[in-house]
Amino acid sequence: MRLTVLPRPRSLAGQLFAMQAVLLALVVAGYALFTFVSDRDQAVGAARRQATAVARSIADSPSVRAAIHTARPSATLQPYAMKVQRDTGVDFVTIMTPEGIRWTHPSPQEIGKRFIGTIAPAQRGHTFTETYTGTLGPSVRAVTPVVEHGHVIGLVSAGIKVEAISQRIQQQVTALFGVAAGILALGAVATYVLNARLRRHTHGMNAAELSRMHDYHQAALHAVREGLLMLDAQYRVALINDGGRELLGVAGAAGEADLVGRSVADLGLPAPLTGALLSSEPRVDEVHLTASRVLVVNTSPVSGGQRRGTVVTLRDVTELQSLMGELDSERGFSQALRSQAHEAANRLHTVVSLIELGRAEEAVEFATAELELAQALTDQVVTAVGEPVLAALLLGKTAQANERGVELVVSEDSRLDDGVLPSGLTARDLVTILGNLIDNAVDAAQGSAGARVTVTAYAAGAELVLGVSDTGPGVDPAHADLVFQRGFTTKPAGPGGRGLGLALVRQAVTRLEGTLTVAEAEEGGAVFEVRLPLRTAVGGGR
Repeated sequence: MRLTVLPRPRSLAGQLFAMQAVLLALVVAGYALFTFVSDRDQAVGAARRQATAVARSIADSPSVRAAIHTARPSATLQPYAMKVQRDTGVDFVTIMTPEGIRWTHPSPQEIGKRFIGTIAPAQRGHTFTETYTGTLGPSVRAVTPVVEHGHVIGLVSAGIKVEAISQRIQQQVTALFGVAAGILALGAVATYVLNARLRRHTHGMNAAELSRMHDYHQAALHAVREGLLMLDAQYRVALINDGGRELLGVAGAAGEADLVGRSVADLGLPAPLTGALLSSEPRVDEVHLTASRVLVVNTSPVSGGQRRGTVVTLRDVTELQSLMGELDSERGFSQALRSQAHEAANRLHTVVSLIELGRAEEAVEFATAELELAQALTDQVVTAVGEPVLAALLLGKTAQANERGVELVVSEDSRLDDGVLPSGLTARDLVTILGNLIDNAVDAAQGSAGARVTVTAYAAGAELVLGVSDTGPGVDPAHADLVFQRGFTTKPAGPGGRGLGLALVRQAVTRLEGTLTVAEAEEGGAVFEVRLPLRTAVGGGR
């Protein structure tokens, strides 16, 4: 069985070309028809005026009046009428008696016969025109009286055949249609050129294919979880998907239409992120912070001979960043445990050696002292901070700080019992805030005289207060706000970059509706203080 292959739908460009060609043809044809009708009326009017002028000229001629009074008027008037007919371009000139008997006619055999047509108005002294079918066929004629001393002594009729008028109109219309055809051809060429360019822009796709591609584009755009933002050449939002609005914190807007056309600088984004989006240079895997998220931003300019805009992709790595922080803490814990295991092995070898040397009492004293020191540290932390997550964090950070030659102590003012923290304040938030503050303090205190980091944690009314002070160089008052910005650091940048820890702290504190301040510590370093509301609605309760 042979299947009939349906023709492929014409491209959008082809449809537009056909539509424009038909429209142009209709316009030209309509104009030609209008011109034909108008020219025909004008030609008939011109023929009436010409016939009237010729007839009146003959009627006013003295030689005509003189010939009428002769015995044989036709002998004089017939040559005269034929000459006027040739000179003026009319088809006939008939001079007749007041009763309508012809003295002249283009056909000599018609002389002496009665004029075929209306003569009554002329007999009463009036000039008139009419279209009438006579011996020469349909014609436009004028009839006027020859008046002498107030009396009608003869009649004159001059006319132009309708066939001649039609020939004139046909010539004009033929020329008009020639011009119209030229215009149509020129318009068709221009339309083809324009539509050829349109085909290049639409890649030869027809309207159905463009509509289907648009539907797929919209579905894919709003289905992906990653954020997609497209900016025009003036850095205004040209397109943004649902993920982009959510990640940038503008998801609460009435819709995408409210954002399209707005400048990136007017979206209320953090200054570093706004600067990255406004940059003309491409950005690759840059980490930026918003009020509640950590984003990886990639930008790529769109160019086609000139800059047309920027494509921005956004990935949410907030959870990943938190997990990386926890992983770093675990890595620090494991390093501390390995170090402590090494120290414990050394101490155990010391105890064994003392026993082998027969100094059992000294071995017991040495082992007891080491045990009491470790237990005292644990008791100090657990007694001050009953919250298990914070206690574990402090013990691990104490071991890490000790490895780096920094003493980490819990202040006597610390008192945080288990169960005080609301469910909305998660362990991950505590690790992010206190862990990064301690890491920053240890970095600052390392290498200083009497390097020490002091941690304070207590509940004061409806607030949780976390304080971390160090013996480092402190913070320049001019940099009191800059230290919390992403990328700011006074230390050499490592392979992965620095300046993220305190920015994450401020992000978490802002999300939990708390406050974060930095001031000069009593010991000369810096003291960071965090105050978080102890409300069950904070964080996850919202």
